[in-house]
Amino acid sequence: MNAKTLSRSAIAVAVAVAVSAGYVAGRHNVHTPEVIQQAQAATALMPAEAAAKTGIPDFSGLVQTYGPAVVNISAKHVVKHTALRGGGGNGGNQQLPIDPSDPFYQFYRHFFGNVPGMQGGQGGDDGGGEAPDTPSASLGSGFIISSDGYILTNAHVVDGANVVTVKLTDKREYHAKVVGADKQSDVAVLKIDAKDLPTVKIGDPRQSKVGQWVVAIGSPYGFDNTVTSGIISAKSRSLPNENYTPFIQTDVPVNPGNSGGPLFNLEGEVIGINSMIYSQTGGFQGLSFAIPINEAMKVKDDLVKTGHVSRGRLGVAVQGLNQTLADSFGMKQPQGALISSVDKSGPAAKAGLEPGDVITAVDGTPITESSDLPSMIAGLKPGTTANVTVWRDKASKDIKVTIGALSDTKVASNDESKPQVQGRLGVAVRPLTPQEKDSASVSHGLLVQQAGGAAASAGIQAGDVILAVNGRPVSSVDQLKQAVSQAGDSIALLIERDNAQIFVPVDLG
Repeated sequence: MNAKTLSRSAIAVAVAVAVSAGYVAGRHNVHTPEVIQQAQAATALMPAEAAAKTGIPDFSGLVQTYGPAVVNISAKHVVKHTALRGGGGNGGNQQLPIDPSDPFYQFYRHFFGNVPGMQGGQGGDDGGGEAPDTPSASLGSGFIISSDGYILTNAHVVDGANVVTVKLTDKREYHAKVVGADKQSDVAVLKIDAKDLPTVKIGDPRQSKVGQWVVAIGSPYGFDNTVTSGIISAKSRSLPNENYTPFIQTDVPVNPGNSGGPLFNLEGEVIGINSMIYSQTGGFQGLSFAIPINEAMKVKDDLVKTGHVSRGRLGVAVQGLNQTLADSFGMKQPQGALISSVDKSGPAAKAGLEPGDVITAVDGTPITESSDLPSMIAGLKPGTTANVTVWRDKASKDIKVTIGALSDTKVASNDESKPQVQGRLGVAVRPLTPQEKDSASVSHGLLVQQAGGAAASAGIQAGDVILAVNGRPVSSVDQLKQAVSQAGDSIALLIERDNAQIFVPVDLG
């Protein structure tokens, strides 16, 4: 029996996050969606006569009104690589020293050319030589939120891409700039140079109810503006390794290419971004998950205004309660988040929280499930004081906690605030802060703030941490400059990305 897996509905990037942190909602809408005229918006509603005759909603008005604001997104990462030299008359075809199921298999394939059974670069008779450009592409969807060209999609749709193309329903195509991409929430903001574009209407997913009809529009398998429908199956669904987002669960058919597309309610309002499916085969099996649009808009506002997403940190690991645990703590009901461990140097420890405490509320808002805590902390700004209610020694107690800040090295910066890339390598870097070193469990390294030129062609991207050059550790910008200046036509960078380390060859010639 195949194991069930959660998979993004385009090329996915798994992001592991700690339960001890949440991301902050302190983001403000800069580019608000255009106001839809009342007469136009009315056409998005379900015709009453059609519903009465069939018992099924008629989505045609909704699709006609807001379908033009849904776009197809093609994201490519085009690199040049040199085929490996090798004997045996195989023309450079050599088996990579990594299993094809490994997440880094495609990453290696970009740099080492041909792989048996796959298309790669063509070398000479001795297996050497320059290979042609090899694009790594993903296909997804998005939707326009402002008439001047701001678009929301999933971060995994554009992850690692250096060429992003947006196609509208009227066949117009635009080159898009990635304003910012936040992997932990899986939200990305794109910008195209256009005016007077059709836009969607943003709704409030908190007002939606389980059992209500919803509609998805996207490009599954490349079929533009495909409409599917279903109902909301559950709300505030917590998923493994996705601790920051209270997903909307639906039974709307979502397939590869639907990623980043909008989820509409029957009023024609976007209440979510279709992000992933739960599948045994990689295809739709009745479970799809959407990022609530209010969470996505908070992330969007931060990316547009500051280029990064601020996240609060409490510094605890928590688990759920069952009736047996609740009885042992003298609680009537198994509600709250049981603290299993406390970071000794974190905000919770400084405030006096202890393992065995059960967090039952934050600033008066009840914590029903342990999965509620990260998103609850997400609504607090780092540096603010929160009143955390805990159950300790069979009694309730209020504890004041100053919320900390979780450093995030997985965020692409706003283009307007990006440092300029320099030198042969083509990266803008800075030393890691002590908090970032602790978060990444490294003692040194340089955070890539922007990548271009040779580095971008090799696959280096914002958020990577450069640990060493040709085997020599680097911890300062001067060390990196010196190492690059002394290098020949190529260097090997040891980088850390998503809690994994890998050597990346960079052609400086």
